[in-house]
Amino acid sequence: MDGWQRAAEYHQQTKHYIHHFARSLGYLDWVNQPNPFRRFEGAPTLPLLIATQDSGPTYDSIFQADETETQQVNVHSLSAFFQFSMAIAAWKEYRGSRWALRVNPSSGNLHPTEAYLIAGPVTGFSETPGVFHYAPADHLLERRAEIASAVWRDTISAFPESSFLVGLTSIVWREVWKYGERGFRYCQHDVGHAFAAIALSAAHLGWQVRWLDGLGDDDLRRLLGLNRESDFADAESEHPDLLAVVIPQRDIAPIVPRIPSTSVIDQIAGASWLGKANRLSHEHVDWEWVKIALEACVKPRNVPQSVSAGTSDNHSLPDRDGEAPVSTRRISARRIFVQRRSGVAFDGTTSISASQFYGMLTRVVPGSGRVPWNVMQSNSNPNGYTESYVHLLLFVHRVEGLEPGLYFLIRGRKNENAFESIRSQIRDDFLWQRPMNCPDELSLFALQYGDARKLAAQVSCGQEIAGDGCFAVSMIAEFEGPLQRHGAWFYRRLHWETGMIGQVLYLEAEATGVRATGIGCYFDDPVHDLLGLKGMAYQALYHFTIGGAVEDERLTTLPPYGEEIASRRASLDES
Repeated sequence: MDGWQRAAEYHQQTKHYIHHFARSLGYLDWVNQPNPFRRFEGAPTLPLLIATQDSGPTYDSIFQADETETQQVNVHSLSAFFQFSMAIAAWKEYRGSRWALRVNPSSGNLHPTEAYLIAGPVTGFSETPGVFHYAPADHLLERRAEIASAVWRDTISAFPESSFLVGLTSIVWREVWKYGERGFRYCQHDVGHAFAAIALSAAHLGWQVRWLDGLGDDDLRRLLGLNRESDFADAESEHPDLLAVVIPQRDIAPIVPRIPSTSVIDQIAGASWLGKANRLSHEHVDWEWVKIALEACVKPRNVPQSVSAGTSDNHSLPDRDGEAPVSTRRISARRIFVQRRSGVAFDGTTSISASQFYGMLTRVVPGSGRVPWNVMQSNSNPNGYTESYVHLLLFVHRVEGLEPGLYFLIRGRKNENAFESIRSQIRDDFLWQRPMNCPDELSLFALQYGDARKLAAQVSCGQEIAGDGCFAVSMIAEFEGPLQRHGAWFYRRLHWETGMIGQVLYLEAEATGVRATGIGCYFDDPVHDLLGLKGMAYQALYHFTIGGAVEDERLTTLPPYGEEIASRRASLDES
């Protein structure tokens, strides 16, 4: 069986059905609940500053490349970069129990994603280059290795001065502890959440991010010290996900994301490493299909993204890749980043306007240079467009000016062949009508009118929140074709894209005055049956819902950091 087929089989084996769910323990083993914070004991720590929340650009301005001022890379801006992408946003407390909420969303608030920094000297932070692990509980960086100056210059030579690298990894056990074999999927969602959070935090500083997609998992494992068995001897392993370059410039179109050479990786891997990873649980449960997925979905080196079949001809749909309409909302980007919450219940009455609905959808459609989708642009795509593989089935409930029913959004710069491919796979009795007053940049179509609230809840594992909101989403991915073309590792990449969509929807909901939540539990094949999808050409990968939140007044909200950490206060105005 080919590798991509193993990934597809994992996907089949971990589907939820109405009469049975994917395999898990069926209960929560609280004794072995994983520690949500990884630390490297014995590694030197470098504290970061706490930036003020309301300074800096507005939320809407970060989506416009010429609207934000580029900040210099120093301890102030680096602190803000991590604070508004990966840090703790608040603590919740109920009857003596406390748990942290973070800026980046996570399935079940389990947070399998870890962040790393590879950087040169940074004013006010470190005089020497190194590899660092970000520790959100204390908002600091742990030095894992020191890099020779000459090696760092070779590492970053293809990019402008002061550029640095950010890596993401997954501790898969954190999700598998609760969700069993389906947990590998949720880890990939969370990588996408975190990647979008990083891109948007960089944008508010006037920086841009590019994924170094030519690197393989083995490269990342060595660059981040994950291959050091002695450092993880008694601890849960981390799986490498991606490495991106952060460039302190707004316009980087001419720059090709060149990856570090094998020689450079060898020298960094051979450095003196510091610290031992802490153990997160006393005991673990191994799941066969999680192991199969991890082995099958390894990304090789030098396999860049390529343009999808049929996207380069001239028979295009109307060009919908212009900038999103400029909004007049003046709310601070930082406030939106830190106030993001996952809704736990919706009121079933709140509505949004059609213009607000269209504005949200515009933000999730990739375009030339559009944040956060530009992070996945690569030199293998000469047009500078980000290839999108995920489209949205929308259950519209309470959108003023839009008739309730099922809608379908085709994301990205797709030509007529791709449009017809999608349409040919879906039931032929759907309407495919353009909604009235829909912006030209959205390839949005009404499939069927009528009350879809009960249907949305039914396919989302019976969760009422999917029907009680303004609208719900099922993210439908081009599946078998991309896996065949790119290999099994692309299974992860498809989920990353869904997580990025989710993070944008989270923030858009907050900026609109409502709330959002991701839904990982849904009935896979009943969703496909709803659309008339057969085979594996398209698969549902993530559900989402947006509405008016019902707050749980039993919970107490506490600030993210105590007085000692909060005293490291700094404003970007000081940088």
